[in-house]
Amino acid sequence: MHLTPNQNIILIGMPGCGKSTVGVLLAKALGRGFVDTDLLLQAHSGHLLQQIVDQDGIDAFLRQEEQTLLTVAPGGQVVATGGSAVYSEKAMAHLKKGGKVVYLRLPLDEIQRRVQNIATRGIAMGPGQTLADLYRIRIPLYEKYADLTVDCAGQTLEQTVQALCAALGMACAQMRTQN
Repeated sequence: MHLTPNQNIILIGMPGCGKSTVGVLLAKALGRGFVDTDLLLQAHSGHLLQQIVDQDGIDAFLRQEEQTLLTVAPGGQVVATGGSAVYSEKAMAHLKKGGKVVYLRLPLDEIQRRVQNIATRGIAMGPGQTLADLYRIRIPLYEKYADLTVDCAGQTLEQTVQALCAALGMACAQMRTQN
């Protein structure tokens, strides 16, 4: 995949797949800036994601998320989106114009192991919905918008970053884990 220096690398995927954590490491390995759209949304709204969901409802949360995503400009950054970014066709079209979309794929059982704070994490899900429900709804959307898919199952963060670099055809700086 050819990526120009000004194009963003946009990470999509389920909550818990590692978009934010892997995104920071990828940005460091490539010498690029990093943007987390969940943090932008919190900064713009002045509220935590879960507060927006609880106080204003899911529809309001998704509208605010879409507005935040539409502010992301090309600039050669790594962009970690919220898991529900793919609900907005308008936002995804905007992001795709400014970069390449990479779906970090992870099996449901691994997501369920990783996401323990479902009630406080700020996940756009309705009453009675489970992670399994979201998985069934969102996977086709992630696949629809992805320019590239990287499997993250059973990998360390460093292995995922190296797999991303390889898939993007980019040379990454070697990372050393701090212990």
